[in-house]
Amino acid sequence: MIHPEISDDIYQFDITDHFFRLTGSLLFNISCVRFAQSDVRIELFCVLLSPYTTCRIMSSLIFPPYVQKGDRVIILSPSSKIDKSFLKGAKKRLKSWGLDAVMAKHAGSSNGTYAGSIRQRVEDLQDALDDEKAKVILCSRGGYGAVHLLGKLDFTRFREHPKWLIGFSDITALHNVLQQNGFASLHAPMARHLTVETEDDFCTSALKDILFGHFNSETAEAVLTSENGFSYICPGHKLNHKGVGNGILRGGNLSVFYGLRGTPYDIPAEGTILFIEDVGERPHAVERMIYNLKLGGVLEKLSGLIIGQFTEYEETKSLGKDLYGAIADLVKEYDYPVCFNFPVGHVTMNLPMINGAAVTLETGKKEVKLSFNLDKE
Repeated sequence: MIHPEISDDIYQFDITDHFFRLTGSLLFNISCVRFAQSDVRIELFCVLLSPYTTCRIMSSLIFPPYVQKGDRVIILSPSSKIDKSFLKGAKKRLKSWGLDAVMAKHAGSSNGTYAGSIRQRVEDLQDALDDEKAKVILCSRGGYGAVHLLGKLDFTRFREHPKWLIGFSDITALHNVLQQNGFASLHAPMARHLTVETEDDFCTSALKDILFGHFNSETAEAVLTSENGFSYICPGHKLNHKGVGNGILRGGNLSVFYGLRGTPYDIPAEGTILFIEDVGERPHAVERMIYNLKLGGVLEKLSGLIIGQFTEYEETKSLGKDLYGAIADLVKEYDYPVCFNFPVGHVTMNLPMINGAAVTLETGKKEVKLSFNLDKE
């Protein structure tokens, strides 16, 4: 897991010649953007869901309402402290979407490496959870410190007025808490990404469109009707296990997920499509954590496994092979689909993932498709 002093939602992901598509039902778009000096072809189309819809229950997890222009977004910092310029940049971006972005009292605070004391960070998050007018909570960054808040939060008022929680990295801890309380959340880019990336950045646009419940018709070149939901389609990998699996999408940062094993905030393995990523972890440390999941009976119960981006480490082949190869050895006995090199993690192409959504994972050597099965009812 990344150290608190290192920014955690940055970086380049070399996607030369990679082909990504986001598909769904109602809007369809083909365009080209440039990431890491590579042309990336993107196709989009997604279900149009009413932003006026109240909470929807999907396979026991509740989706908060989609947002409308004018809705309140609270920006807060539950983990490591952040450069205040990124707070301002995130606020500016959210306001450009027509949202009422407000800063939590201690969002820019500092206490050692943390964004304020535990009391201050709990206060900010509890106030945001309780806010009846807020529809989104944007965590400014990860780092370390969210675990300090676990066990100190009251979800009584949140259950009456649920809202989307956004973040990744250390925010995985809060995603687990939300799922324990029965709510879906968004594993997605945070303040730095929203500040430094352009408006047409794919992940920024996808995050916006998921929050609003539809894709922007101004960027659509054609209209196509299909079944409800949307899909990410990306290149396959030679280590992929071919197959199809259905389940609830859960996961995030491997180190944080591993640190909550055996606690009330652990996630159920049965019926789960698990996705994992990490940054700054040496290969043997990653292998140790995967062994924990294997020996603890987690891996054998999954419905699918998505191996995301592992970054900022030296590929020394100290395990006798590269990191992906070592992981592949540990999961080769399972007959569910396994995907390697999925674009999620501490990289620019960090696809927004709805933690708690019902999904279908289809994997092959040439292509991978992750479909979010959204229900309008």
